[in-house]
Amino acid sequence: MNPIEEFQLERKDRISSYHGNTSLQDISRKFTEVTIAAKYQYNFSWLGRPTIHYPQDLVAMQEIIWNVKPDLIIETGIAHGGSLIFSASMLELLGGEDREVVGLDIDIRAHNRAEIEAHPLFKRITLIEGDSTSPEIAEQVYAIAQKHQNILVCLDSNHTHDHVLKELELYSPLVSTGSYCIVFDTIIEDLPDDMFSDRPWCHGNNPKTAVWEFLKTHDEFSVDAEIIQKLLVTEAPDGYLKKIK
Repeated sequence: MNPIEEFQLERKDRISSYHGNTSLQDISRKFTEVTIAAKYQYNFSWLGRPTIHYPQDLVAMQEIIWNVKPDLIIETGIAHGGSLIFSASMLELLGGEDREVVGLDIDIRAHNRAEIEAHPLFKRITLIEGDSTSPEIAEQVYAIAQKHQNILVCLDSNHTHDHVLKELELYSPLVSTGSYCIVFDTIIEDLPDDMFSDRPWCHGNNPKTAVWEFLKTHDEFSVDAEIIQKLLVTEAPDGYLKKIK
């Protein structure tokens, strides 16, 4: 076994051991709960634009994009645009003129649109305003997807069960085999309800419950448990769905 293979095996064994480490799991859960309450995930930016993601999830996304090498990334939910810029920067590193990111949001606020459009990486970004679950918006996305072979999808808009399930049904068929459909904010299911008293989602009505429902009838996807185990802190437990067939 060469040194690279030895390192990879050691890492795989170490990650696997985390599953049974109750002390580590308890600390991770507590850290996640406390930091979400403190809005820790709002503290970070990517190349000048706020991401509203845990840094751990951005590292996981970097690994996935580098390994999958998509030529199209579809993202629902834009907010400040940091995730779009992150994805565009990864596609820029991969090279090729045709790689692009499509961002969907029901309300792209003018100040955010201006910042995104002024960014040097906007050349790889297409913005679509509208309800991601509407036939009209889906038709636009599918028209763009026809020009691409290797597609990755990220869902991070309205976090209610029904909305996320509709997005999964609409956009999961575009995901290439070996690529991912990543569903963010599945952590809502694991947090106290009083954290979301001003939002329509809660325990029992959130992205994770939508993922569970979706997987009952879509065995072409599987939760990539190793990603969750190695991150320890993530906003997307059970949310990294790999298309396996």
